[in-house]
Amino acid sequence: MRYQLRYIPFLKFVGAKVELFFVPCKLFRNFVPNLVEKCMDNVSSLILTPPERLCAEIQLPASKSISGRALITYALTRPQSLCRKALHAAVNNLSDCDDTKVMMAALSDMPEVIDIKAAGTAMRFLTAYLSVTPGSHIITGTERMKHRPIGILVDALRTLGADVEYVGEEGFPPLRIKGKELEGGTISLPADVSSQYISALLMIGPMLSKGLTLNLVGTVASRPYIDMTLAVMSHFGAKAVWTSPSSLHVETGGYQPKPYFVENDWSAASYWYEMVALTKDATPTVTLPGLFKESLQGDSAIQDMFRPLGVETTFFTQEDGTEGVRLSRTGKPCPHLELDLMNQPDLAQTLIVSCAMLGTTFRFSGLASLKIKETNRTAALQAELRKLGIVLHEDGDSVVYWDGERCEAEDGPSICTYEDHRMAMAFAPVCMVRGSIRINNPEVVSKSYPDFWKDFPCS
Repeated sequence: MRYQLRYIPFLKFVGAKVELFFVPCKLFRNFVPNLVEKCMDNVSSLILTPPERLCAEIQLPASKSISGRALITYALTRPQSLCRKALHAAVNNLSDCDDTKVMMAALSDMPEVIDIKAAGTAMRFLTAYLSVTPGSHIITGTERMKHRPIGILVDALRTLGADVEYVGEEGFPPLRIKGKELEGGTISLPADVSSQYISALLMIGPMLSKGLTLNLVGTVASRPYIDMTLAVMSHFGAKAVWTSPSSLHVETGGYQPKPYFVENDWSAASYWYEMVALTKDATPTVTLPGLFKESLQGDSAIQDMFRPLGVETTFFTQEDGTEGVRLSRTGKPCPHLELDLMNQPDLAQTLIVSCAMLGTTFRFSGLASLKIKETNRTAALQAELRKLGIVLHEDGDSVVYWDGERCEAEDGPSICTYEDHRMAMAFAPVCMVRGSIRINNPEVVSKSYPDFWKDFPCS
């Protein structure tokens, strides 16, 4: 496997201490290209040690959630060109992550076989997009992607008249899609399905000759992501609204092309909240420009969730109008924390690992979707936290809790990441409590935060 890293990580041994440093790939290739390729082929783990002081200003990646929605919606305006240059010109501050790259490649190249690799968002959004776009395509991904369910979305699209077939196992990718004009109409979906199914359908709504009415049955999960989709659609001229707490309507009429600016990623910011909470530095300060106070992202709620853990958020506006936040530590963590994470499931790993390392017991609900993410995140957390002496429990399908139960920790544990970017980033700050931590397959962070290891404050 060859990793697309912008910087090559090296481990330097100084006595018993291990230091991590980076050399830019481009610079290294100019002199010793064979060594670069060899290093890239053999990077499998990083050993992290914490700095004595945590004082940093970090340029976070742009939101991949907003980037994906803006790209699909802009593509549906049917501009004259969808080349990469045109996409970058239309959607400013695009995320540089793997998910965005595979979506841009698909939209600009439109090959017969579209490989979205491990990008679940791209799989769902492009499945709907291809259903209303002329041409015949097969969309596929990694082995893990071929075992992530997509039947609910396919059934909904077929109800609208889409021509979608399973290439392999029923209910799972790969899919063969023949795009055509669709009438639209009214469909119903379970409200607790992935919000990406709902967003995928909403975004093609303006392209349907009769528009789309979507009825959600049950309790709506991850509503902030649906609201984000509606806001992006509105920017491009669509009329899409909630008509009741469980119903949405999208008028026909298409989209209007116009520039869009993507705000920075609050999900990526969560790992810096974790570092501020866990560092032994008594006065840490982290500045994160590009985060909006009035954000479209549901994960901006991280500012409230980490307050009981002793992390304070201060918003600022620079002279050039750039917004941002400054993180500091203001107190001791609470002894117990209870949260409903139905609307912010991507924050679960950060919060679970943070609380466990702080000794804060917790009970987090609304986490049924963790089992169908990049990996079964609940099982992965249980396995890796046990290596650190923490026994994590489940209560039913949607509650994860820790009551303080501990087991014997491993000596020098290696944290497995399960092809899941959030596992790597959530466990990296553990070094600030334990003194060091080994992260296996660190390259997975490229899915959402390619520069994470470059930004990570090692000693």
